[in-house]
Amino acid sequence: MGDIEYEALPENSSIAVNLIAGALAGIGEHTIMYPVDSIKTRMQILNPKPAAVYSGVANAFTRISTTEGVRTLWKGVNSVILGAGPSHALYFGTYEACKDIFGGNNTQGHHPIAAAIAGACATVASDALMNPFDVIKQRMQVHGSTYRNVIECARSVYKLEGLTAFYISYPTTLTMTIPFQAAQFSSYEYFRKVLNPRGNYDPKTHVIAGGLAGAIAAAATTPLDVAKTLLQTRGNSDDIRIRNCSGLMESFRIIYDQNGVKGFMRGLKPRVLSHMPSTAICWSVYEYFKWFINAQERKKLPDKFHLPQ
Repeated sequence: MGDIEYEALPENSSIAVNLIAGALAGIGEHTIMYPVDSIKTRMQILNPKPAAVYSGVANAFTRISTTEGVRTLWKGVNSVILGAGPSHALYFGTYEACKDIFGGNNTQGHHPIAAAIAGACATVASDALMNPFDVIKQRMQVHGSTYRNVIECARSVYKLEGLTAFYISYPTTLTMTIPFQAAQFSSYEYFRKVLNPRGNYDPKTHVIAGGLAGAIAAAATTPLDVAKTLLQTRGNSDDIRIRNCSGLMESFRIIYDQNGVKGFMRGLKPRVLSHMPSTAICWSVYEYFKWFINAQERKKLPDKFHLPQ
């Protein structure tokens, strides 16, 4: 039996395939690039302690590794692993379903609007599940964090700040991730079709398209990410104004008052450096497992899906 053209497989794969592939992609994406994400979080903190002021990504990596230990760069990764699997399964499952509904699976031409809308729908669903895990992750990433594990951190945050602490940043997260995912999905689908018009399974295409899409989306939404970090780590701040910050607009005012316009670009380099490869990894892992799982069904496909020898 000859090879099967990747795009000849049913474009809207079964929900089980999308969920499994999405979960594996999410875990791979977040864990591999986690140390860079930790550096990004620290560089976005307003009024950091002198020991947590870094001149760049390399300086941060060196100082954290030598003064606090390399393991510190991985602190809180368990929270990401616990949340990334199910949230990304929901993310990609929703994306594929919505893309099909909005006509994004039409093989003729580009469909950036359909992909963008599907991406927005996917992020609303997945962020609702992931947001508490992200709060815990960032609380454990900040300099001086004494939490020994995810459960201890979750209990402490809940006891001191209540349930709202886990969702105080959710509106801001959506304000950031909806345009982020819209830009990412539409860019990815565009670059994927430009680089690989035939639609064959091609890992190189997924890596390049994913990396470019991640870099574009990350750079464009950095100001919102700075605001999100402020809200999610407010309980660790010594600044009363930050501790009492209750929303996106107030966080913007604090950032501007303390750092001016440049404050909105805090952590830009590590954010792009983490999202570019992590998005490439995410899409590559997702597309691979989607192809691999579907490949197990090859013998069940009708002859029209088989390419000639």
